[in-house]
Amino acid sequence: MVTSADFETKVIETDLLILGGGMAACGAAVEAAHWAKKNGVKVTLVDKAAMDRSGAVAMGLSAINQYVGLKDGQNTLKDYVDYVRNDLMGIAREDLVADIARHVDSTVHLFEKWGLPIWKDEEGNYVHEGRWQLMINGESYKVIVAEAAKNALGLDNIYERVFIVGPILDGDKCAGAVGFSVRDNIFYVFKAKATLVAMGGAVHVFKPRSTGEGLGRAWYPPWNSGSSAYFALKAGAEMTCQEVRFIPIRFKDGYGPVGAWFLLFKSRATNAFDGEYMQENRGELEKWVPYGKVKPMPANLRNWLGMMDIMAGKGPLYMRTEEAIQKIAASEEDPKQAKKKLKELEAEAWEDFLDMTISQAILWAGTNTQPEEKSSEIAASEPYFIGSHSGASGAWVSGPADIAPKEYNWGYSQMSTVPGMFCAGDASGASSHKFSSGSCTEGRLAAKSAVRYCVENPDAPKVDDAQVEKLRAEILKPLDLFEQEKGKLSDPDINPVYMKPKMFMFRLQKIMDEYAGGVSAQFTTSEKLLEKGMELMDFLKEDSVNLAAENLHELMRCWENVQRMWQAEAHVRSVRFREETRWPGYYFRADVPQLDDENWKVFVNCKCDPASGEWEMIKRDVLSIYDD
Repeated sequence: MVTSADFETKVIETDLLILGGGMAACGAAVEAAHWAKKNGVKVTLVDKAAMDRSGAVAMGLSAINQYVGLKDGQNTLKDYVDYVRNDLMGIAREDLVADIARHVDSTVHLFEKWGLPIWKDEEGNYVHEGRWQLMINGESYKVIVAEAAKNALGLDNIYERVFIVGPILDGDKCAGAVGFSVRDNIFYVFKAKATLVAMGGAVHVFKPRSTGEGLGRAWYPPWNSGSSAYFALKAGAEMTCQEVRFIPIRFKDGYGPVGAWFLLFKSRATNAFDGEYMQENRGELEKWVPYGKVKPMPANLRNWLGMMDIMAGKGPLYMRTEEAIQKIAASEEDPKQAKKKLKELEAEAWEDFLDMTISQAILWAGTNTQPEEKSSEIAASEPYFIGSHSGASGAWVSGPADIAPKEYNWGYSQMSTVPGMFCAGDASGASSHKFSSGSCTEGRLAAKSAVRYCVENPDAPKVDDAQVEKLRAEILKPLDLFEQEKGKLSDPDINPVYMKPKMFMFRLQKIMDEYAGGVSAQFTTSEKLLEKGMELMDFLKEDSVNLAAENLHELMRCWENVQRMWQAEAHVRSVRFREETRWPGYYFRADVPQLDDENWKVFVNCKCDPASGEWEMIKRDVLSIYDD
């Protein structure tokens, strides 16, 4: 039995508060520690998990997906900006993308310095998987980066296993955060002059493909609950691209990545009749000009061409792994060398998953799938909210003063529209394709800017004790509600007064799946479906005050699902507001099934007033930093 009366309140005062433990937070910790020592600034980091295996890179990675190669003259900044803008169908903050791209190579070199094994060829050059990707032996990628962050910051300044729920405010400024330990009965109050939000994106907002024993499995880590979006929205920050969910094509059910197969193994993807859907459905691209003509083809359009075959009854889709491996091995003239090459490729195929998606290797083994002999099914996953991959959802942040248009700059790079609140990684919007290395880089950029903010704004925040007590009571209420009402029925999971977090999550996922374009709706929605979904979401919001928790773990689950609910509402409102279909393959508005560059080549932004709870939808112009 645990109630709010059992909780001790701990107040931690600092200058810069870093929230999160993933790649962006680790980059922020390394950079902040450097500038903090020079300026007498105290830095504190809070992580929901343990930094060694926290964030999207927790299980490992087999490639670094952003390396520009500026020093070697391989590419230019404009090359990368063009790539990102085209992949997002014209919607990108070029200033933010360029800022990350001009610094990301130095971050990758730091990874190598810290001990990350990056593949090299016989001449000592990095081995590329594609134009922007480097192959790595990355099972311990996150451990290596976390070790550097911990060494830079010092363990005394790091709080692990503390779940941050939301912000505390000093007027319109962010003054820190509140949360609780998921191991001990402690309610934490962190007061700070600047707060850097890097708590990831969101998964399980939509119903996942995996059910039964696979419930909870996803491509993006299941512990990402929308903490960043919730925190920013509750602080009153303007958000951007909340309609841009990401749906990756992955090996079905195990969610193994397909990038190495396309880029390194040069594999074909086909329908069940051996038809190459990206070739056979190429005429569809004319409907999405100019973005249907760019190279590489935008990720959502690649999805869409495959989905067309599924809807036409040509599924399932397959990655022709056996064909790709045999073709590469056959390129060796010597039969012995060919046999040796076949074994090497087979090992690389398994290692690709063992480095980062072990469940896929287990599924291969469990279904007698030998990739050199048998094709493997691929499918579109459920939607995710992520600002670092081919999605773009996150906070609207200030760009760098030297390259950002004046409309995109308000003083401190990476600061949200809330003074003192900075965002990086999946918390920062409209700067897609930063992946792990770019997120770490963006964390570094945000941290340097945040330290400068602390130096130039030295006054400690004024935190109203009554506000903190109100937040404490609200956050711990699920424990008290369970204890008070658990005896109403013989089964404590079923109660007329309260709802457990798992049932709440199922309700949210059902609403989003059926009305906002999830898997079962073939990612299709409309104004009327969204309207009905919003009505049901309002009922869910009313019921959210009656969430109950039996223990600390369930208390975390309660607030994770409240955070998901806020991310869901921002998404539904944004999809309704944008009256076009811009990202077929991510979602399709059946009532407005075409691209409308004339009216909707804009950022769709939103914010919620912290006092009134009123939402505002905003259009922002898409501005280029290049003359052409």
